[in-house]
Amino acid sequence: MQRLFQHRVRPISQPPSEQLSFRPRARLLQLLGDQLIGTPRLAVFELVKNAYDADAEEVKVVIDGIATGSPSITVTDDGDGMSPDTVRDIWLVPAHDHKEIQRRAMRRTRLNRLPLGEKGVGRFAVHKLGDHIELVTRAAGEQEVVVVIDWSALIAKPFLSDATVEVVTRDPEVFKGQATGTRITMTELRDRKWTRGDVRRLQRQITSISSPFATRSDRFEATLSVPEHEDWVAGVPDVEALLARAPWKFSFTFENGRLSYQYDFRGVTGIKLAARHVEKTDQLLQIVPERDDDTPGGARGPRQVTADAALATGIGPVTGTFYVYDRDQAILKKLGDSQLVTGFLDENGGVRVYRDGIRVYNYGEPGDDWLGLDLRRVNTPTRNISRNIVVGALDLKLESSDGLTEKTNREGFVENDAYRRFRQIVLGALALLETERKIDKDNIRVLVDTGRDPETDRIRRPLAELRAAASRHKLSAEMDPLINRVERDYEEMRETMLRAGLSGMNLAVVFHEIEQGVRVLYDAIEAGGNPGAIQTQAKELVRILDGFTELLRKGDRKPHSLKNLVRRVRDINRIRFRTHGVRLAAPMLEEDAPDLEPSFAFSLALGALNNLLDNAFYWMRFRWPEDDGPPPDRSPRAVWMGISHDIAEGPAIVIADTGPGLQDDPERLTRPFFSRRPDGMGVGLYYANMVMELNGGRLAFPDREDAGVPEEFDGAVIALVFAKPKRN
Repeated sequence: MQRLFQHRVRPISQPPSEQLSFRPRARLLQLLGDQLIGTPRLAVFELVKNAYDADAEEVKVVIDGIATGSPSITVTDDGDGMSPDTVRDIWLVPAHDHKEIQRRAMRRTRLNRLPLGEKGVGRFAVHKLGDHIELVTRAAGEQEVVVVIDWSALIAKPFLSDATVEVVTRDPEVFKGQATGTRITMTELRDRKWTRGDVRRLQRQITSISSPFATRSDRFEATLSVPEHEDWVAGVPDVEALLARAPWKFSFTFENGRLSYQYDFRGVTGIKLAARHVEKTDQLLQIVPERDDDTPGGARGPRQVTADAALATGIGPVTGTFYVYDRDQAILKKLGDSQLVTGFLDENGGVRVYRDGIRVYNYGEPGDDWLGLDLRRVNTPTRNISRNIVVGALDLKLESSDGLTEKTNREGFVENDAYRRFRQIVLGALALLETERKIDKDNIRVLVDTGRDPETDRIRRPLAELRAAASRHKLSAEMDPLINRVERDYEEMRETMLRAGLSGMNLAVVFHEIEQGVRVLYDAIEAGGNPGAIQTQAKELVRILDGFTELLRKGDRKPHSLKNLVRRVRDINRIRFRTHGVRLAAPMLEEDAPDLEPSFAFSLALGALNNLLDNAFYWMRFRWPEDDGPPPDRSPRAVWMGISHDIAEGPAIVIADTGPGLQDDPERLTRPFFSRRPDGMGVGLYYANMVMELNGGRLAFPDREDAGVPEEFDGAVIALVFAKPKRN
């Protein structure tokens, strides 16, 4: 019994452990080619980039046999080629890291190039294109090597270790004499139908591989030919001639935290408006922060508004060139052959990226809006540019842009922190272009007198689109009454402003309040949102408009203390003064300082004064970017507020700061949608001016000495001028 018990509890024996290896299927290589390379055009583009890494100066791509239904693609370069050892030890070894090692060591090639490839998977581009591959290559002083890959036979093998390819070493037959290079021919293509459009798109990609604006120390050129359809690649527009027609050209360099740029308005034939040139060096660059809690009580405080050297860490110097057009029909007609220009912009519009002069795909392709230009254009259409009016190129240095890593599928950079900062730098430079361009564009509009009211279109057109979206989603019964209410309020506000003597004013303040609401409603409807929630959003939009219209209708003008107005705006902004490290000098708030009580709408004037402080806070951060944090005893950021009796129309509250000052004339500053801030809508000063006109006064820009402003406050000086009190 005891022996039986012992037998029952004896441990069960375990099988011995094993060391097993992965056994990839032969079809893995073909799957990699399919998954890593997005399209056949991108596959050809990748082969051209490989030729660059091989120090080729010329690459010829030939598509043949389209008419037979069995086309072939041949890519031939005059680069260094490969020896038998290189083919065996590198080309046939997927994910080999020899290029990555070369890049890290900054070892340049014979033509002073750094390799673009780094993952060792670019060769899978050939497997994306066809089932039969023939590679012929020859290095200097070596025999010619031929590699033949038949995918149908290869993937029939069960495992990758069983799959072999034919490699032949022979006397040169393709690269004879002293010639070197590589020829890859792909037949039995996966995509056997190639249309004229496909070929033209491939031609555009191949010929755009080298930056058109960067100066190279070497030569690298790629061409495409289609022997059966030579007309398909003929008649390519003269790019240089088309670029010469662009009214605007802008180029910039951002390096070591400083910006240099050249802006040129080159004029428009038939419009008597002089060309204008602006050139500046060693400037601070404004950037748009990702988020900015620059509000009373904001927890995190203001974000960085100027670029510094640290912003370009892992990015290096950034240079760019942009050609900008105007698609207004009145302007296009004067450029000559408007259809050619618009066709060129439709195919080539956007901003491309190049590293060491070689393109990073797919930035700048149709449908790719990596900078969000079209959305910015929707937000501020009278100033911002969209993809279909700009042809631009950005150039980076490969050796200093290691923070920007290309995706494995070769479709842009990994969207990491360096990529985010790169976008900030580019958008900051573009904002400069947009601001300068608006000056000339406004002058053109005056001369051509298109008779349009683009600001009004920005209300009526979105509302029409909102109705259409509601109809598509069967929400007309719920939404149309609310949309009609918004439109009625808008028209009433327009009439009220006209009766108030503001006939020369646009309705920017309306857009500022409701544009976002209209966009949110449209997006919610198109996304199939909850009807109840959509109605709630629409009612909130109506409430905002009702409040504004009521305020304009009643006016609420009565005597108010200027000291109380300034004291109120100071108290509201106490936290902001502290957060920004800004000193406030307000002698008018001293107990024995005299006070005045002109008639005005207190809430409107308070909003205008807050707008002026917003501008002051921002521009002082721009001039003194290193002074965020608790204010020192003598902070360089300071605001002065006082009362002036020296302006003819009446008493004025004067605000002065220690920012960089104003560089535009008062008429332009008070126009809607003009701003030198990259994220500015351009309605702050316009709003303040409108408020003062509603109150019978105006916005003024006096000289510092005339307004009695202390010498220390050498930045912007702006005055809210109130109407003189009526005498009984």
